[in-house]
Amino acid sequence: MSTMKIVKTLFLKAPPEHVWKFLTEADQLALWFHEGASDLEEGGDYSLLTNTYGKEGEKLCWGKVLEMKKPERLVHSFTHNYLQGVETTCTWTLEAVNGGTILTLVHEGWEKVEENAFNMAADHDKGWDEHFSRLRRVAN
Repeated sequence: MSTMKIVKTLFLKAPPEHVWKFLTEADQLALWFHEGASDLEEGGDYSLLTNTYGKEGEKLCWGKVLEMKKPERLVHSFTHNYLQGVETTCTWTLEAVNGGTILTLVHEGWEKVEENAFNMAADHDKGWDEHFSRLRRVAN
């Protein structure tokens, strides 16, 4: 199977230092994605929590922060129950430009999913679009 990766780019009207908070701080992640159990720290494990009724506060997705170069680059593993132990990798790049930030996400590792890899990647591709519409609203 060929290498599959999701690539998303957003143009945000805020400096990278501001955008960085929405990728790394637990309370800011909650505004567009999922609440963090704690702020992300280089080399540390992280968990994002659900707000689904009856399951509030349960671990939804998790991984390890592999690299943090504030406010330019963040790399972390990413998994959840539906990935059945497969860890994918998210690489976030923040490029300062006159007037804001170009934020790029590369989410890869889908070929490691044994069943329905394409469908799983397609579902995450759609999910990122939904989350990013919220990120545009709160980070600008």
